[in-house]
Amino acid sequence: MQKIKTGLLGYGFAGSTFHAPVLTAVDALELHAVASSQPALVRRDWPAATVYGEAAQLFADPAIELVVIAAPNEAHFGLAHAALLAGKHVVVDKPFTLTSTEAETLIACAKAQRRVLSVYHNRRWDADFLTLKALLAQGTLGRVSSFASHFDRFRPEIKQRWRESAAPGGGLLYDLGPHMLDQALQLFGAPQRLFADLARQRDGAVAVDYFHLVLYYEQLRVVLQAGCLVQAPTARFAVHGERGSFVKFGLDRQEDALKAGGRPGQPGWGHDPVHGALHLAGAADEACRHLPMLDGGYQRYYAGMADAIRNGAPAPVAAEDGLATIRLIEAALRSAEEGRVIAV
Repeated sequence: MQKIKTGLLGYGFAGSTFHAPVLTAVDALELHAVASSQPALVRRDWPAATVYGEAAQLFADPAIELVVIAAPNEAHFGLAHAALLAGKHVVVDKPFTLTSTEAETLIACAKAQRRVLSVYHNRRWDADFLTLKALLAQGTLGRVSSFASHFDRFRPEIKQRWRESAAPGGGLLYDLGPHMLDQALQLFGAPQRLFADLARQRDGAVAVDYFHLVLYYEQLRVVLQAGCLVQAPTARFAVHGERGSFVKFGLDRQEDALKAGGRPGQPGWGHDPVHGALHLAGAADEACRHLPMLDGGYQRYYAGMADAIRNGAPAPVAAEDGLATIRLIEAALRSAEEGRVIAV
């Protein structure tokens, strides 16, 4: 199969850490070009890639079939729309867009252009999430009554970067919120109602650096929380059902491995050595069982993109799934502003 020549737009943290090393781990893809304001950095890391100074140059390159948008959040819509109109397949880093109207416009454009459009919700391939998803699919915990997901960090100092600025799309709700909401939607579907508490807790914060979301289902309650002033370990997942409970501490290791220069495909890639605690009611041994994690693999996302482009398979993350998360973020913003539960 001829390699899919790929153009990466943006070589900041997301482009250099989560996209370039992951997509190049897939044999069907080739990093053909990068559009960046840091050409020296790109040439150091990817000497065989063409470097463009402008997005329009990358879109005009006839060799490129797939464009990956790894630019600041507020630029996602305009760049993705231009790439689609240029006839490219498109991956947009999360969040898909800033509004549901923008997301709907991109979906309609992709259909009109007959191009694959997808959102990079890579944390569907976290080791602990894959394990939890399998556990629930097997019915091990029975009917789930409560689900808590935490993505906490201790970062008391505010960095001068767009993610922590007052620019549209800044703050934790647009940064970690899409991952956590997408995981909840994958496990339980759309909630009936939502409540959001958003805050700026650090001195000098201008963007949301704490959120607490409650998703209401008929009987189930889902709590999603992230903060920047959490020193002590919190459970990444705590899930309780009528047959038992599952608790897992620690984040998936792939982000840290990528930051350290690791690449998917290396020995031990995607392995999480921290076991989950599985407590089952009526088990012969009342002590908790240590459940090993399935191996994660962010590269599976890009393998899925190659399959979608070459073979017509479904996109690894449907653009409609990205739209669903943006609709919930909009509901969260409204809930926080009005101080009430919002119907979804």
